[in-house]
Amino acid sequence: MDHAWLHAPAARVAGTARTLLGWEVTCGDVRVRLTEVEAYAGTGEDAASHAHRGPTPRTQVMFGPPGHAYTYFVFGMHWCLNVVCGAAGEAAAVLLRAGEVVAGHESARARRGDVPDRDLARGPARLVVALGVPAAANGTCMVDGGGPLLLTPPTRPVVPSDVSAGPRVGVAAAHEVPWRFWITGDPTVSTYRRHVPRRRPPATTSAG
Repeated sequence: MDHAWLHAPAARVAGTARTLLGWEVTCGDVRVRLTEVEAYAGTGEDAASHAHRGPTPRTQVMFGPPGHAYTYFVFGMHWCLNVVCGAAGEAAAVLLRAGEVVAGHESARARRGDVPDRDLARGPARLVVALGVPAAANGTCMVDGGGPLLLTPPTRPVVPSDVSAGPRVGVAAAHEVPWRFWITGDPTVSTYRRHVPRRRPPATTSAG
């Protein structure tokens, strides 16, 4: 499949992120409609991007081709899922932050437990668990149907006036950049928590 956002440059990743609201990602029998996303550009100007300092074995997938999955482990306990954007050689990705489960509720609930429907994929780690994203998904194409994940256009398009934007979540650098986008008023959007840097305890000195 060919989609316009696949041809957008990395520098326009914020616009790509907006475009992906309402798109649906499928893994097995679970399908999630995206209600919240977050953009990251590896063009050297976004200090919050994993690719800010150039490619590494971990971030090589972010440098293209677009439409592929980039997964990573965070806080020693959670997996997050991104879709790579930008031309090959240009690093950018959109973090899939939250969504509404629109198919496969029983499978999603078996993984997530007895929680309200709104909470099944409300947050990036929960979304990964609800979908059952396998570790092998990293680096696979999400738009051609050849991998475990399939990203498809919205069945319920989102109009621009229904989109809100605000600061990003959970990053120490450039967290104030308003590249988090969500469907205004949607109950599956995650709760915003402002980044608070950790304070190091003052150094102690010994007398003697």
